[in-house]
Amino acid sequence: QVQLVESGGGLVQAGDSLRLSCAASGLTFFIYTLGWFRQAPGKEREFVAAISWSSGTTDYTGSVKGRFTISRDNAKNTVDLQMNSLKPDDTAVYYCAARKLTLSQNSYENAYWGQGTQVTVSS
Repeated sequence: QVQLVESGGGLVQAGDSLRLSCAASGLTFFIYTLGWFRQAPGKEREFVAAISWSSGTTDYTGSVKGRFTISRDNAKNTVDLQMNSLKPDDTAVYYCAARKLTLSQNSYENAYWGQGTQVTVSS
């Protein structure tokens, strides 16, 4: 049984940093593309970042480039999202995802998902 468990969310002020972590089990971790999506109230789920199985390729949505960094540790089966210079617009539930193929705004079919962790950024 595949499980993705996120942690690290919370309430912070604008300009602060947070680090999200996702622990995976039940899958051959190192062959999966890992990523993060987010969903704000009343909005659709939005792609945030993804990292290839080898960590050789990363991808970010434009609004987080230069502020967020995705990384993975294949030995620990974890993927992290370091979020700096947070803005109120970053407020959302953040979801970890794993997929054998690529992950992007339009590519997430058959992905595994975590339960989500809330990030709230106050102004």
